[in-house]
Amino acid sequence: MVMKVLIVCRHKENFPRNCMPFITEQADAIAQVGEVEIDYFTVRGNALWSYFKVRDLKRKIKTFQPDLIHAHYGLSGFAAILQRQVPVVITFHNGETLSFKANLMSSVASLFAKHVIYVAQHIYDLCYLKPKTNYTILPCGVNLEQCVVVDQQQARQELGFAADKKYVLFGGAFANLRKNYPLLQQAITLLNRNDIEVLEMKGLDRATITKLMCACDLFALPSKSEGSPQALKEAMACNCPILATDVADIKHLLGNLDGHYLCSFEPADVADKLSKALADGRRTHGRERIMELGLENRKVAETILGIYNHVIAKL
Repeated sequence: MVMKVLIVCRHKENFPRNCMPFITEQADAIAQVGEVEIDYFTVRGNALWSYFKVRDLKRKIKTFQPDLIHAHYGLSGFAAILQRQVPVVITFHNGETLSFKANLMSSVASLFAKHVIYVAQHIYDLCYLKPKTNYTILPCGVNLEQCVVVDQQQARQELGFAADKKYVLFGGAFANLRKNYPLLQQAITLLNRNDIEVLEMKGLDRATITKLMCACDLFALPSKSEGSPQALKEAMACNCPILATDVADIKHLLGNLDGHYLCSFEPADVADKLSKALADGRRTHGRERIMELGLENRKVAETILGIYNHVIAKL
């Protein structure tokens, strides 16, 4: 018998199915490992009151008749638990903890969900209220089939990179204050080098991002806070050297592999680690680390499918 799962998340206009790619990729993987039919409902609007408007969600439930709702992010989880017809699983990704109101609403939602997935331990710890049972710490997986490793020189030639430059791929938009691009700028200024070019990871398709991760000399993520950063895991899957601040679960993800550099929030320390990383020049074994951690999309999907089955069996 086919299980019907409705994915609930915030509306994202510029992505397929109007969802963040890591959500749809996970859902696709779940559908591949089990007999699961997936459909989507997206919450439109940025204001908190948008998550109180559940009439359209109830209409979607009536037409799709899901066995279970899987909401991504606590606020979408809050919208999902306002209907009491269908059991709810919620995945928390970190944004829930960044403001008082979002944390409170998300925390309340977690107490009414049948199971809660936190993509990292610190997210569970930061929530005001949390279930004592029926929760799992589980990062989102990586689609290794999409993260195809290409020889660095080949990728550089295809992208038209200059032979005398060092290219750093910044793990987000320059304007995203949480990603902390000014810290990287300050470090580069301290080094007083004009051979470093930083590329913005914004508005690019998955194939281009993967090629950049294969071509660039370094992936930089000097974030102030993260959940379990998906872009960093994808850079690992492309064997790209990484420089990142020690936030969230980054230290655990990177392990002790050569070519991965943890830095503080001091520009001098970032500059020192940046210089060492660019001088090294070797690719890493990040892809092996992803597999060692069991973070291939399929394995994560199998775990989530087990959660779905457990929730439905207890009804």
